[in-house]
Amino acid sequence: MTARIAPGRLRQLGPVNWALWRVLSIASGTRDAHLFSTLGRAGGTFRGWLHFGAGLMPGGRISRHETELVILRVAHLRGCDYETDHHIRLGRRAGVTAEILARVLIGPDADGWGPRHRALLAAVDELITTKDLSDGTWSALAAHLGERRMIEFVLLVGQYDMLATTIGTLRIERDTFR
Repeated sequence: MTARIAPGRLRQLGPVNWALWRVLSIASGTRDAHLFSTLGRAGGTFRGWLHFGAGLMPGGRISRHETELVILRVAHLRGCDYETDHHIRLGRRAGVTAEILARVLIGPDADGWGPRHRALLAAVDELITTKDLSDGTWSALAAHLGERRMIEFVLLVGQYDMLATTIGTLRIERDTFR
């Protein structure tokens, strides 16, 4: 699969986005975080997206562990290997063990989930498949998250669903890690 838009460098990214790409690549443990070197070509839109995304992860009110569960489930459901690669690594730092990851891939019906995580993953599945939450799924999740976190949850799932669409449509190449 060939990228539809080649990753940019200084000339295509401009100095600000080039510097962001370099820092984000280093932080990601790769020489070239293709997502950032590609999306950086969009100029200020790239920086706006980074700001929005950072408000959800890592800056959101949902715990980092639960955020990673959500992102990994979205990535799995969308078949987005790029997201999966990165969030397996980030998830480890947030306590997502190999055993937990295996349960995330099975989904909300896997043995071992408590009511909170089962509700979280069931809501991810429903949002991805129907683009909505039934009243029952909403109530089950709302029993564990307040209003602010409910809004954040919907935005988080939507952000990573949108990102999976972007990565797939642009055919962004998977990264190589050091």
